Amino acid sequence: MVIRVFIHFLVVVILTTLTQVGGIVYLICLISKRKLQLSVAKSLATFFVIYLVSTFLLIPLLSQLGDRRPLPIFGKLRPLTFWTIALNRHYVNTELKDISIEIANQFSEEYPGSKINYLDANFPFFRGFPLPPHLSHDDGKKLDLAFSYFKRGERSNSAPSIIGYGVYESPMETEINYPDICQKQGYWQYGFIGNLIPKWDSEQYVVDQERTSFIINELLAKSDISKIFIEPHLKQRWGFDRENKIRFHGCQAVRHDDHIHFQIK
Repeated sequence: MVIRVFIHFLVVVILTTLTQVGGIVYLICLISKRKLQLSVAKSLATFFVIYLVSTFLLIPLLSQLGDRRPLPIFGKLRPLTFWTIALNRHYVNTELKDISIEIANQFSEEYPGSKINYLDANFPFFRGFPLPPHLSHDDGKKLDLAFSYFKRGERSNSAPSIIGYGVYESPMETEINYPDICQKQGYWQYGFIGNLIPKWDSEQYVVDQERTSFIINELLAKSDISKIFIEPHLKQRWGFDRENKIRFHGCQAVRHDDHIHFQIK
């Protein structure tokens, strides 16, 4: 009995950590299973139905009460992976959503056919609720964007990482190397995502500096954007040395030579 309770508790914690609302859905299904005497298969089916209905219909409506809105699923601004949507990690406040869509439209006009892929944003509810493994994605004001890439020499709308993180544009020998500095200082987590992500065809990809820099310049032009995080060696390499909005995120975070983080005031 104690072991069973502990397992249910652990599942609730994991689902809540990953999706914010999954733990609640699990508890609803657990109660339904006991009340209606459902089989395990029917309980699992009930969980997925309730979770999907909540994710795509109910949560987008309720989140607006706290000024959290889902980013687009299709179009010029889109998630790199569908899991961002499935895990409810694509919510921002109204201002950030409008800014992101505007930049994506400008990007598409400059580079017809090109899309901006977003990564993690925020959960739909409650200021201060953490979005693991991020330290600051908890108020609806932060968003990560994937770099733009060439694939086999052609401009691509895909990325070398299945989740957008973990395939790094590493420092050259002549550039400042914060991944090495942070690791030597004991910050083991700084590059740990890179050890988890498969590198199946990453050699086919090269960062498109022109398109990626265009996105950064558009972010810099928005007065309501207060900070942009990219790795210091890329800030130098791409010619943004004098841009005070572009800052080092600190060794307590994770590497930012695989994505752009930005936030509004």
